Amino acid sequence: MEKDTYQAPDYFLVDELLTDEHKLIRDTVRAFVKKEISPIIEDYAQRAEFPKHLIKGLGEVGCFGPFVPTEYGGAGLDYISYGLMMQELERCDSGIRSTASVQGSLVMFPIYKYASEEQKHKWLPKLATGELMGCFGLTEPDHGSNPAGMTTNFKDAGDHVILNGAKMWISNAPFADIAVVWAKDEAGEIRGMVVERGMEGFSTPETHGKWSLRASATGELVFDNVKVPKGNIFPNIKGLKGPLSCLSSARFGIAWGALGVAMDCYDTALRYSKQRIQFGRPIAGFQLTQKKLAEMITEITKSQLLNWRLGVLRNEDRATPAQISMGKRNSCDIALKVSREARQILGGMGITGEFSIMRHMMNMESVVTYEGTHDIHLLITGMDVTGINAFQ
Repeated sequence: MEKDTYQAPDYFLVDELLTDEHKLIRDTVRAFVKKEISPIIEDYAQRAEFPKHLIKGLGEVGCFGPFVPTEYGGAGLDYISYGLMMQELERCDSGIRSTASVQGSLVMFPIYKYASEEQKHKWLPKLATGELMGCFGLTEPDHGSNPAGMTTNFKDAGDHVILNGAKMWISNAPFADIAVVWAKDEAGEIRGMVVERGMEGFSTPETHGKWSLRASATGELVFDNVKVPKGNIFPNIKGLKGPLSCLSSARFGIAWGALGVAMDCYDTALRYSKQRIQFGRPIAGFQLTQKKLAEMITEITKSQLLNWRLGVLRNEDRATPAQISMGKRNSCDIALKVSREARQILGGMGITGEFSIMRHMMNMESVVTYEGTHDIHLLITGMDVTGINAFQ
């Protein structure tokens, strides 16, 4: 892969909407990505292996749950800072951003929101540094877009419960130390709990043969009469609201992250089009190439402004799940379109590992699917604006 010469596009001077702290945080993560991740990511993706040695560095630059207050080991940053961090990580690779998103939004977020003080102090500080890594168990083999239909369940057994069931398509599962798992109690009510590696009957088989998110570790969570102490169950949440709030947090990060994919593909295509000579001139001088580039930067700019406003609303605790849903769907949609158009500009070179574009294209096929598909998010917006539920 060529040297990382990425320059973030900013056609409408959106940087002026950011504070100096925002820009410092973003630039710190950008420097880490250029130095530590970009030189190795293609090799790890080709080998379908997650670069575990990056975990410590990701923790050191604050990419794990930066919005968690400092008393629990987080950085106490705002949500725009979190978004910018995810944008920089996914600009390099969606699998790396997925690892950080799962750790922050799907593991640390529910522990911070719904756990007891004792549980928070037990797990959050170590999760913030990466000393402990987590995963999130919601999706099941037969229940993806309909999590309410989950069959994973637990039964009371005195000072502990007995957990049975399975989850799949779980990022971080193969190496996670803990799993935040959602399961139904004997009354059929959804509860959240922490399942720890080493508990008898708990296994995490890895998923192989992926053509997407190859630098991310994906697996299953299998529970065979696992004894989970009642002290590991979240006391402050019942029902689907718990996991759905986690998804809103993760979707917010994806809205920023997927935009990073579009920004990287545009930057690569723009630079290449100025250097690639055909018919005696750079292909950037041809009308159809300029059309592609002009449409790319327009969509990127619109998404930058949407995400910034979404971040402001999230900081004010006013961002609705439906607004976050729109941000996720929009960024994924433009990232797919921009990556495909960028690949066209690069021609045959666009499919090689010398450039990031084909890897981004394949990764986005996962990102557009997880945390709610494109169509599911369309229906969330549709229900929000009409007041009519089209899911059933």
